[in-house]
Amino acid sequence: MALFLFLCSLVVFTSFTMMPLARRAGAPFLLLALVIGMLLGEDGPGGIQFSNFGLAFDLGSVALAVILFAGGLEAERSVFRTAGIPAISLATLGVLITGAVTGIAAIFILNLPWLQGLLLGAAVASTDAAATFLLVQQSGVNLRRKLRDTLMLESGINDPMAIFLTVSLTMLVAAQPAGTATDFAGFALFLAQQAGIGLLAGLGGGRLLAWLTDRLSLPMGTYPAMTLSGALTIYSGTTLLGGSGFLAVYLAGFMLKAYLRRPIDRIEDFNEAFQWLCQMVLFLMLGLLVTPSALLKDFWPALACAGVLMLVARPLAVFVSVSWMGFSLKENLFLSWVGLRGAVPVLLAIYPVIAPGPVTVGFFNIVFVIVTVSLIAQGWTISQAARWLKLGDTPEPQPGQT
Repeated sequence: MALFLFLCSLVVFTSFTMMPLARRAGAPFLLLALVIGMLLGEDGPGGIQFSNFGLAFDLGSVALAVILFAGGLEAERSVFRTAGIPAISLATLGVLITGAVTGIAAIFILNLPWLQGLLLGAAVASTDAAATFLLVQQSGVNLRRKLRDTLMLESGINDPMAIFLTVSLTMLVAAQPAGTATDFAGFALFLAQQAGIGLLAGLGGGRLLAWLTDRLSLPMGTYPAMTLSGALTIYSGTTLLGGSGFLAVYLAGFMLKAYLRRPIDRIEDFNEAFQWLCQMVLFLMLGLLVTPSALLKDFWPALACAGVLMLVARPLAVFVSVSWMGFSLKENLFLSWVGLRGAVPVLLAIYPVIAPGPVTVGFFNIVFVIVTVSLIAQGWTISQAARWLKLGDTPEPQPGQT
């Protein structure tokens, strides 16, 4: 146990100490964690054998719940006032368009059955909140508030829609033959159930958690742990009721921030630190899970799918969803490019693999390549894209202007 603890803590500690290096290089920090995980895996010097997709999905889901709760805590009411409509449009209609276009391309590029192609598109349709937030911050570019808030809020709330689509399409793929009216009626009912229960549980549970936190007299250091355990109760309880636990836990964080009267600084600091730890462990685990030599089999088709996602699907989603909402052409182009993929698509790619049905580990490998290409190509060029588009020169609008 001492050796195991020493090695695990050393890997995580070393990863954190390399954050300044990643920042100076302008690289996504989580990409570094992914590479470390791959080096520790079966094809790397570490030689660790880890192929338990079920365990990875379960642990990753809990980590994602913690990350979303922390993201809800970071969201301010003012963000919804300035960017609520465009962010929600991108997180719903934009995700649908991104998933559909990428999925159709995957059908032809990878020669997949049409439902499996759409499933792949759904898995990679959401953007990564942590990577987007970190890289926009370290870009050093003074983005207009509406543009910055739209990016931040969209990346925080678009995961539930991608999760809805991935889980539903996985069910349709498993229920062969699929494609009947009954299948799609069940799909629509499932989406409504997930969204409805998740919305009610998140809003109600978050408000109740704030009420209890204000009225309980506890040692100051215990409030962060109490609220996190409450958030995970909301997440798991909502999931047991058939709703979206991920949507509920994000909304719970937002409601706690909005209605808590007690000082929230300690709670925010604790959850920010725990969020980073969860992201670090999640990316290290995903790096361990992948077999680098197996990525070569469909590397070029996966690269083509990544190109469609970044250069066609995301821009089309942006221009259809929000181009008419007061953004300039340069801002729309920036929104189109800053569509970083991260842990959620890779985690979602595990679900069809472990579910009954025809989806194999090759599906996971393709999604892994797409996410890695997005992190490298888009993550390394955010600041350059902003400066090339001269977005730092855009003045803030005067009161009363859009």
